[in-house]
Amino acid sequence: MVVISLKQHQLYGRLTMEKKLGILVIDDHQLILTGTLDVLSREYPEASITKAQTGKETLSQLQLHQFDLIVMDLSIPDQQGETAEIDTGIKLLQTLLQKYPRQNFMVQSSYVKALIRIKHEIDNHQGGFAIADKGLPEDEMLMRVNLALHGATHTKDIKKEIELKPEWLEVLRLAFEESLTDKAIADRMYKSERAVRTYWTKIQDVLGVYPEDCKQDGKNMRIQTEVRSREEGLID
Repeated sequence: MVVISLKQHQLYGRLTMEKKLGILVIDDHQLILTGTLDVLSREYPEASITKAQTGKETLSQLQLHQFDLIVMDLSIPDQQGETAEIDTGIKLLQTLLQKYPRQNFMVQSSYVKALIRIKHEIDNHQGGFAIADKGLPEDEMLMRVNLALHGATHTKDIKKEIELKPEWLEVLRLAFEESLTDKAIADRMYKSERAVRTYWTKIQDVLGVYPEDCKQDGKNMRIQTEVRSREEGLID
């Protein structure tokens, strides 16, 4: 049994208090990045705040430092010179959730609905996780930052009723982002065309896209499925 003296306890307390709060802010939009850094610096004047503007820069920072909180946008480039993509941010976040299961996150983005694609991973995450639309007032944004810092969860902005399995999301991505036919989708996924057709019926059921409604509206089911998928943030 280890006995800690009062002096040692007081010294440990001082060292703990002296440890700076570490925050990493990820956003490629310079104006918004500067604004976020300014807000956080005023709220946490003693904090050490680091910035990253790409996926690769983020991973490099995390190899060098530990952070109490990661504040990130979803629409970022993988590296300098590339186009910012929502899918890049989603995949980066998915990687970070797996690699750092107790890390605290605050997603600040105009595309928070896209988080539904990794809702399962978010629900199972052990660290703090909060979501804030970029249009939120400053005080509300800071409230969510504080929640995430203390290990709390605030994810009500992710719609609970829309949940698609990973293979269904892959069908949507291949169909509407890569413009593949069902046969090409089946080949890419190593599935039968029948299996892909079954996926479509499941997807359309979850999204509420039915033949009778499309017939009344004079819309093609595939087109309406694409429209609903984009509305729900399932594809870019």
